[in-house]
Amino acid sequence: MAPPCGSGRRWMRAVKLTLLLFFLVPMSSVGIRNTNTIFDKKKKLEIQRQLKRLNKPALKTIKSPDGDIIDCVDIKKQPAFDHPLLKNHTIQMRPGSYPEEFLFKESNNVSSNSKPKITQSWHLNGRCPEGTIPIRRTKEEDLLRASSVANYGRQKYNSIPNDDNNAIHEYATLIEEGDTYYGMNADINVWNPHVQEQNEFSLAQFWLAAADNNGVNRDTIEGGVMVYHEMNQDYRTRLFTFWTNNGYQSGCYNLLCPGFVQTDNRLAFGASLEPYSDYGGDQSSVNFFVFKDNVDGHWWLQLGDNFIMGYWPSSLFSILANSATSVTWGGEVINEQRGGQHTTTQMGSGHFAEEGPKRASFFQNLKVIDHEVVLRGPRDNRRIVTHPNCYNLLRGDDFFYYGGPGRSPICP
Repeated sequence: MAPPCGSGRRWMRAVKLTLLLFFLVPMSSVGIRNTNTIFDKKKKLEIQRQLKRLNKPALKTIKSPDGDIIDCVDIKKQPAFDHPLLKNHTIQMRPGSYPEEFLFKESNNVSSNSKPKITQSWHLNGRCPEGTIPIRRTKEEDLLRASSVANYGRQKYNSIPNDDNNAIHEYATLIEEGDTYYGMNADINVWNPHVQEQNEFSLAQFWLAAADNNGVNRDTIEGGVMVYHEMNQDYRTRLFTFWTNNGYQSGCYNLLCPGFVQTDNRLAFGASLEPYSDYGGDQSSVNFFVFKDNVDGHWWLQLGDNFIMGYWPSSLFSILANSATSVTWGGEVINEQRGGQHTTTQMGSGHFAEEGPKRASFFQNLKVIDHEVVLRGPRDNRRIVTHPNCYNLLRGDDFFYYGGPGRSPICP
């Protein structure tokens, strides 16, 4: 029996539509594949450009047991000099002036003969020669896993400690303000805290900051130790520095953008530190000392007794070019709140401040260089602790204990 006339027309339309889809779907798939191919090629080209910019020609290469590759780069060809303000910059190998309380000794130069207390994994397989600086090589996989190739090594969020307990950043810090500051000192206890998510981190650091009158624009110099998988592709504790001259709109970690001028050939920013502190046992710490040279105006960084690491040229900054308005020390974590729960990312040792020596993490020998260019202990300070049930801080005269486990029965 033939179908009714209307049904026949509908049947023919269905056949035509089926045939049309039969030809169009493969064509659209080809279009998607071509679009993806173009996108992949563009990303690969972008990655190659970034790698060429970040990785300078090496005079010597050292493979670290932890998987890092350390390039020994000619000190005159380091990333700092890609900055337009530093094109004709003359490297200064040591400060023009030094605070009297930390007298610079002739033996404290860039010689590789001294045996430092601070060690990094790559030291097991070699050292960088005089006239070079060690730079942790950025690999293709680092950029492939980064949330943004162009912004690799930059801060994703404004990271100045504040009292906002709803923010993604959480703090247990001590801030000194109310004076003019030309430097600071701190011994930072080194642990290897657990970090839950790859895009979370746990830091122990200092902030030397200056803000304009409105508090909108801010320059910072920062440094310390961190566990940050998204940037480093592992959960080791690593040495870091950071700077910004416009409220985290630019600037970067370590040597991942032009700016910081490194002069030391023994330590690499971004490389892992060892040993870690043991709970109830031996403690490991790194001394950080930052001071403004009153001859050339640069901000110098010294680690321990004999590591003059280098400097942030004063020309990088506007507000911080003359002095800082605050100094902050302490811990910071990222809390992504997966599933509406607090992160299990630890701060410090992962134990609360009340546990005290050899159990809670510490900052000690806290000092600032004040308006009289005198090195003194903290005076006008206050705590910033965003979630005391998750991480807390107990202070003494020139030290404090801090930290915590993150999510727990009292920190759901």
